[in-house]
Amino acid sequence: MPERGRLAADGFPNELVYAGFSLGAMPAQMLAQTRPGAKGALLFSAAIPASEFGGSWPQGVPLQIHMMEGDEWALEDLSAARELAETIDGAELFLYPGDGHLFADNSLPDYDESAATLLEQRVLALLKNVD
Repeated sequence: MPERGRLAADGFPNELVYAGFSLGAMPAQMLAQTRPGAKGALLFSAAIPASEFGGSWPQGVPLQIHMMEGDEWALEDLSAARELAETIDGAELFLYPGDGHLFADNSLPDYDESAATLLEQRVLALLKNVD
C-alpha cells in the first residue's frame, strides 16, 4: 500500500499536505515522513509508529490525527497515535466520542455529523496555517 501511494504522488510537487483515511493513512504518513518538502499530514482513523518509515518525523511538519475513541478498527493504532502526538512537536491527536471508523463520510452508516463538523474545522485550521 505505501508503494502505491508513493507512485501516486510521483509527478506532484513535494510541497503537499498528505492525507489518508483508514488504510490510506499509511501512505500519507510515509510520504509526509520521507518525501522532502512535505507541508503537513492528516491521518484519519489510523496511525503507524514513526519507526515504520525511518523513525523520525521531519522538523516543522504539522500532524493531525483524528480517531473515534471506540473505533474497533483504529484501536490497534491508538498507541501509535498517542506516541506520535507525544513525541512530535506540535502534533495533535483528536479523539472523538463514538465508535465509527469512517465517521466523516456522510455516505456511510458510521457518519457522525457533529464529529465530522469538528474534524472539518480542525483540518481547515491546520491548512490555514500551512504556508
